[in-house]
Amino acid sequence: MKYLAWFVGILVTAVVAIYVVAFTSPGNAFVQPIVEAKIKENTKLESKLTKFSLGMSDFEIVLELNGDNIIEVNGSYSLFSQAFSLVYNIKLEDLKSLKPLSGVNLNGAFHTNGTAKGDKAFMEIDGKSNIAKSITSYHVELTELNPTSIIANVNSAKLASLLYMVAKNPYASADIDMNVNFKNINPHVMDGDIVLKTKNGNIDPKYMKSDFNVTIPSATFAMNLDAKLKGDDIDYNYKLLSNLFNINSSGKVAPQPLKTDIKYSLDIENLEALKPVTGTDIRGQLKLEGTVKGSKENLIVKGKSDIASSNTTFEAVLKDFVPASIDAKIKNLELAKLLYMLKQPHYSDGLFSMDADIKNAKADKLDGTVVTTVTNGVLDSAYLTKAYEFKSMMPKTIFSSTTQSVLNANMIDTKINLSSNIANLDIKSAKFNVKDSSIKSDYEVKILDLDKLFFVTAQHMRGELSANGEFVKAKDLDLTFHTKVADGKIDAKLHNDDFKADINSIKTQKILYMLTYPQIIEAGLNAKVDYNLAQSKGTFKGQMANTVFTKNQTFDLIKQYAKFDMYKEFFNGDVDAAINKEKIVTSLDLRSQNAAIRTKDTKIDTKTRQIDSSITVVAKNDTINAHVGGSMDSPKVSVDLEKFLKSQAGEKAIKEVNKLFKKLF
Repeated sequence: MKYLAWFVGILVTAVVAIYVVAFTSPGNAFVQPIVEAKIKENTKLESKLTKFSLGMSDFEIVLELNGDNIIEVNGSYSLFSQAFSLVYNIKLEDLKSLKPLSGVNLNGAFHTNGTAKGDKAFMEIDGKSNIAKSITSYHVELTELNPTSIIANVNSAKLASLLYMVAKNPYASADIDMNVNFKNINPHVMDGDIVLKTKNGNIDPKYMKSDFNVTIPSATFAMNLDAKLKGDDIDYNYKLLSNLFNINSSGKVAPQPLKTDIKYSLDIENLEALKPVTGTDIRGQLKLEGTVKGSKENLIVKGKSDIASSNTTFEAVLKDFVPASIDAKIKNLELAKLLYMLKQPHYSDGLFSMDADIKNAKADKLDGTVVTTVTNGVLDSAYLTKAYEFKSMMPKTIFSSTTQSVLNANMIDTKINLSSNIANLDIKSAKFNVKDSSIKSDYEVKILDLDKLFFVTAQHMRGELSANGEFVKAKDLDLTFHTKVADGKIDAKLHNDDFKADINSIKTQKILYMLTYPQIIEAGLNAKVDYNLAQSKGTFKGQMANTVFTKNQTFDLIKQYAKFDMYKEFFNGDVDAAINKEKIVTSLDLRSQNAAIRTKDTKIDTKTRQIDSSITVVAKNDTINAHVGGSMDSPKVSVDLEKFLKSQAGEKAIKEVNKLFKKLF
């Protein structure tokens, strides 16, 4: 009995101690700073319990967070049944100061008050709020602390206030009404409905420009959503009406597992207005409608559109939301309107069509064909001339094209035919590797009238030109070029910035004719060109064989005064040039059995069109020295005939030679 008495005494003492600490004013005063310190630690805010009263069956607590945010709770409870009934009043006057607790930027104030009663197994919360300047009431039921039923009515919430609360500029304003009636929100047994209405909506162009860099006119909108939840299904009808765009969607969706059977339509007056949603910087009009049916494993998306005034249809099959197959047809899409939508310059007009049948759209297992055509194509000559700073106006250029692409695993093999009034391009096989983005292609280009390239070359030319080769772009860029011209051929190769060319058996007279230069010389030319595009530096090393000169007044003068016929001579020799951007240094050394023509280190500036050249002509035993300088368009020529002419006609001959050299150069 003695030990039992001790045990009872200790137990009574412990109970009394707990009671004193937990449920009396002295005990509350002892516990309050401990609780307060714990709240500060968890909220990371200057928190203060201005009221802390905990009794055996009731309590009252007032908590201040950073001074201006107050939470008041009072009510009664039962320790044995764990039931409670409380009243709460939350006044958060400075949401911005709560960022350490919320983790996000907030502005303004938030008020709510109401009651909560029940126990752990089941409780009910009824309250009111002024969120976003609305009149809001709500009823929430929780089972085992999990929400199972929600009823809420939001009247006249202000969208601008809601945006301000979440630290966004008021780029849109509207009045929002929402009724939520969820009798059961447990998965698979859902029962309820949502009605959302937005009216008096306005989009502020000023904030659309500052926040999203989108320029739009003033826009009004209204929105309605009516959704009914039953079991696993959601039946809904959604409408968004605006002077810029209209969106409609209706049908049935089962979230878990996903099943859909919906219709959609978009009528967008200005795509720029959707940039905040899509993140895509495009503009213009778009109409799109279609259906979405199926499950996550097999989702079929169908649609038709008038994008860029086209007749476009498509059907895509998605497996786990990844495109598995695509069947798309585009007819008569207007290129000018597409460029406008993409905010690109007006490069061209024309009609684009496409027929794509992709049976497998996976990147490493591609299987399908894509055929495209462009008809009635017309390049914008005025824009291209200005954009690329051509020295003369680009001629009117009309074109058409056809491409045929075969998709096979990682490879896309394309055949291209491009026809225009300037040039024709044919590619039999352009292979693009999707995996490493490399490309290998043949090509053949035909230019029927070289003079139409004057806007690029700034050089009038005659005749036509055909060339072919291969283009490879992987780690390096390689381009080969082969052409037959002027009874000879040119074989060239570009490796990144290094260009090399072999010129074989070119007839100079035909080249001069092609370049519209005087045909004063006829020879066979072999040469090698080595040039770096990045540095604009290179060399030209050539050999001229069996060179003869056509009739010209210079050689007539030599024949008259030197009694030597230069026309009967066959010259052989070298012509070399060193190129450094616009500066060229060239040398010429032609010799025959009885004559020679030499010039060394002739300096030519193609930018300023200046020339500085010393020329020596040897006719049997006589020598003529001349200097050509100044503008290439009107050079100054001086001739030294002291060793050549000593007769009484010398002065007259000097004058004649001066005139002839000016005409020649």
